[in-house]
Amino acid sequence: MAIQEISAKSAEPQPVPKEQVTDDSQEQLLDEEKLGKVFIGSIDQGTTSTRFIIFDGMGEPVAQHQIEFTQHYPQSGWHEHDPYELVSSVETCIEKATGIFEDMNYDISDIKAIGITNQRETTVVWDTNTGEPLYNAIAWPDTRTKGLVRELKNREGADELLGLTGLPLSTYPASVKLVWLIDHVEEVRKAYEEGRLSFGTVDTWILYNLNGGKERDIHVTDCTNASRTMFMNLHTVQYDDKLLDFFKLDRKKLNLPKIVPSSSPDAFGSLARGILKGVRIAGCLGDQSSALVGQQGFTPGSAKNTYGTGCFLLYNVGEKPVISKHGLLATIAYDFGGKRKPVYALEGSIAVAGSGVKFLMNNMGFITHSHKISDLAASVEDNGGCVFVTAFSGLFAPYWIDDAKGTIFGITQFTEQGHIARATLEATCFQTKAILDAMELDSGHKLNMLAVDGGMSNSNLCMQTQANIIGIPVDRPAMRETTALGAAIAAGFAVDVWKEFDELKEINQKDRMVFEPNVSQEEGAKMFKKWDRAVQMCRGWLDADEANGEFS
Repeated sequence: MAIQEISAKSAEPQPVPKEQVTDDSQEQLLDEEKLGKVFIGSIDQGTTSTRFIIFDGMGEPVAQHQIEFTQHYPQSGWHEHDPYELVSSVETCIEKATGIFEDMNYDISDIKAIGITNQRETTVVWDTNTGEPLYNAIAWPDTRTKGLVRELKNREGADELLGLTGLPLSTYPASVKLVWLIDHVEEVRKAYEEGRLSFGTVDTWILYNLNGGKERDIHVTDCTNASRTMFMNLHTVQYDDKLLDFFKLDRKKLNLPKIVPSSSPDAFGSLARGILKGVRIAGCLGDQSSALVGQQGFTPGSAKNTYGTGCFLLYNVGEKPVISKHGLLATIAYDFGGKRKPVYALEGSIAVAGSGVKFLMNNMGFITHSHKISDLAASVEDNGGCVFVTAFSGLFAPYWIDDAKGTIFGITQFTEQGHIARATLEATCFQTKAILDAMELDSGHKLNMLAVDGGMSNSNLCMQTQANIIGIPVDRPAMRETTALGAAIAAGFAVDVWKEFDELKEINQKDRMVFEPNVSQEEGAKMFKKWDRAVQMCRGWLDADEANGEFS
């Protein structure tokens, strides 16, 4: 209820004291008054939950609804979602949030467009003729394709993939999930052979269904999502037959979604039913790209870090892709269409961030609620000499160490729960620094500020630690729904709520908190040196057979 009350107030422009009113401030007041009466909906379809948030034209959330959906784990390492439940969760959130919006005496005709942001790489297949899914959606963390990836790494042409797609062969891209489905699921293989297999990531599946499914047959994806399939050439922003041939896929048998810009007034269709029937869908971004847009990372050198279950750091490199030589991914940040060119990013991912906190809560019983981790960590002055390398499934970027497991160094009889809690938060901060260092080497530019969002960013202690370790300010917005906001911004651009990036300069700027480093650079470097030593010492825990394919 608090969000309704706060947002309802924020919809009214605040008066400027009389002595401050100038022509410029008067114009700004008029703009804010206009934007306060314009609304954009945002679908945020994540890995574990879905939400729908209605923003006003100043980027303030007015109403929202969120629901969690079922996670399916049929075998060890397998992770699936019910495709129908994904769609129903979206539709339910739209209905509930819009109902709240109406109860606040707003008019739904003022909702000008809808944006969508989604978990990336999760793969859905359905029958082109019927629109029925042929298997559960295979979620992005699923590792059933480890053996397949090992085989693909030995296939001729494998060494060219990174340069064409920006991605290394791993279990994450949608390509290997699709190949597995064709190889192992009879219904999928039959549909493929008969030329009636439709493929898409979650954005494509949701858009297809929100538009009425087979009736309208809207089958599209935006380029940020397409760049995570390994079917799209990062340089041409089109499907590449060389890539499809590598995966031994026949383009004539496979219905691939059309690749379109992230912001478009007509490419994504409109809602075919429900309370917002007829409202245009005008923006679409993969979740991490959407967070970068929501943080207004529009200039080369801008970066954001989202502290969720894992951690995802995106760094804007401009209008030409930079293929990493230091263990990072290259991806499309966003493409707002028109005369604008696609903008690219370097990306680093950390496997364990919030999930490390949940480990202490659920597995070790240290805390009863995840938000209490900061209080526990603050119960001690420092980590007491403990370093926790949270390599539950090895280490991701930029290390890519597959023979490590989670390891705590420095435990003594002095060690308390608070020391381990601190070390858990610090692990994410150390890995973020390692990624930033790699980004500096790849891009040739040093970052001067890091924008942050996500659950763990709520911890002041964690964010202050992050600033101390990376040696630059950490900038946290008061309104941290930046992923959903990014999709709303993309939709707003398509329907001319905004026309230039400069018009967004006041969006989500109220009550931001900046954490300045409060230790010397020497002290920060000393802390990181100990972490790096721990990383090297945790190598080799798994023998060759156990580690084989951990990052396949």
